[in-house]
Amino acid sequence: MTTSATPAAPPLPVTFDDVARAASILRGVAHHTPVLTSRQANAIAGAELFFKCENLQRVGAFKFRGAYNAISQLDDAARARGVIAFSSGNHAQAMALAGKLLGVPVTVVMPTDAPALKLAATRGYGAEVDLEAADPTSAFERLNVLIEQTGRTLVHPFDDPVVLAGAGTVGLEIEEDAPDADAVIVAVGGGGLVSGIRTAIGDRMRVVAVEPELSRALHSGLENGRPTPVTPTSVADGLNAPFAGALPLAICAGIERVLVSEEEIEDAFRFLYERAKLACEPAAAAAAAVVLSRKIEAEKPVVVVSGGNVAARTASAILARP
Repeated sequence: MTTSATPAAPPLPVTFDDVARAASILRGVAHHTPVLTSRQANAIAGAELFFKCENLQRVGAFKFRGAYNAISQLDDAARARGVIAFSSGNHAQAMALAGKLLGVPVTVVMPTDAPALKLAATRGYGAEVDLEAADPTSAFERLNVLIEQTGRTLVHPFDDPVVLAGAGTVGLEIEEDAPDADAVIVAVGGGGLVSGIRTAIGDRMRVVAVEPELSRALHSGLENGRPTPVTPTSVADGLNAPFAGALPLAICAGIERVLVSEEEIEDAFRFLYERAKLACEPAAAAAAAVVLSRKIEAEKPVVVVSGGNVAARTASAILARP
């Protein structure tokens, strides 16, 4: 597998000051999303739960924070050339909207099997979509070709320090709105969100990384000490990253990790939809699965509901199962 779009040099550090700067840039642009509670969820989990609702963020996912933060800090020459990204969904939409708001041309390389809902939204926000890649592996190869041809700046979805700093603002809001929380539960794909949150509040709050059993990019990378290609097949498509980034691996060394099954993800998805009234995507339900199935001990955990972009066919199929 070709992963040369990942930075070859040692990744730049991300600091709390970077997250604080991102918070100032995003103020009035990104939503300060609510933290909600559910007595029924509390009863199932045996704990006092808080749900950080990034499904109510612009583009329906936390990804907007990192994309806007990254594009806003480019110089005039880079803005004029435009930016490029690869994504099967939420990062694509986030880049498209951020580029539209900042007047920067955006190209997104998406695999041909990208969810139709996310593809349509990305185009709707005005981005140019390249669909020449059949899968994530060939998407990286295609991305590198386009970067060389166009000179556009790569905004990596989970291995860019400025993107991670934007994602970290989720942690600052959690600390503000749920200061008594004793754990923050974060679903992981490539590792951008959990790394940003750990940078922002990891020295003051317990941060737990959650992955599907069928999508273990962070697990594999931490075990091998480097970004390791995987072939993820989880229903939580938003977590199906082909590898975890070098920067997230550095930040997440020693982090508490939990795996959840497909059945646990689907059970949590149904609960969030039917009982908590939270329209989320399976990737967000993975974090909830940890507490609803009592896989960790915590009295006041915060579950990050990372996004709400799910195809109607996927949602209806999960909801129809008992």
